[in-house]
Amino acid sequence: MALGEVRIGNAPVSYGVFGQAAGGPGASPTMLLDTIADAGYAGSELGPPGFFGTPEETAAAFATRGLAVIGGYVPLHLGAGDEALIEADLAAMRRTAAELVAAGGGGWLILADEGDAVLRTRAPRGPGDAALALDAAGWARLTARLEQALAVAAAFGLAAAFHPHVGTYVESPTEVDRLLEGSEVTLAFDSGHIALGGGDVVGCARRWRERIAHVHVKDVDLGVAARVKAGVPQDLDAWFGGVCRPLGAGDVDLPGLLDELAEAGYAGWMVVEQDRDPIPLEGYPEVATEQAANYHWLVRALAER
Repeated sequence: MALGEVRIGNAPVSYGVFGQAAGGPGASPTMLLDTIADAGYAGSELGPPGFFGTPEETAAAFATRGLAVIGGYVPLHLGAGDEALIEADLAAMRRTAAELVAAGGGGWLILADEGDAVLRTRAPRGPGDAALALDAAGWARLTARLEQALAVAAAFGLAAAFHPHVGTYVESPTEVDRLLEGSEVTLAFDSGHIALGGGDVVGCARRWRERIAHVHVKDVDLGVAARVKAGVPQDLDAWFGGVCRPLGAGDVDLPGLLDELAEAGYAGWMVVEQDRDPIPLEGYPEVATEQAANYHWLVRALAER
């Protein structure tokens, strides 16, 4: 088989502005969109709810630059936390959903577990962290909350996919297997998080090929994660920006992944993500150059398949 129609996008996190309020010390939302369009990307995922303005302003900002709104990342306290937390998460999800609807309703709601403070300091989990995994009651709670989120997506007429993430209750391939067995949700496959969670990226893509609906193309330095794990516990945010590498410069078998996706006939978005810490404005040109290089790396790699 061969790859179907694939479009290449990026996300604000690659430019060090995810979670940063508009008007902060880094690139403005409009500068970010100009940079993404100038590099050749066909679209971008959203930042936090409201990052690009109201739903109508967001739709207009993307359309003016010929960019598609690919989707929005939705963190959810699925495995831990009280009901007030999940209700706040679902309220934020509705704001993201409104932005996607205003932009035409073709974007993805990318759902992910939010984990908790303990998991974030023990990521990536190792053999000695088995007690941190969910028990049967925890999995039942996670599945029920995921169904709530899927119902919100359905109410907005939007597609949703689940994104495994290091430092959460759905981190390892075994946990992804259990999630897929207990739900009909499709998968947002992130090559970097799968690798950090202990997965064989190519093997996992092969095993889950019928469920993969969205792809994040991410390269990581597994040595960084290993050194973090061997040292003093640190919160995920303290080191994750340093684990992500330009495409082809890390330890992920991206050519093998693209071969597997081609074999499966994957058609859809491939979103480049190179998560990084917030970048002050003076450092932005270097970041923009690196993301343009990521685009051309992926274009060349896809052309070979």
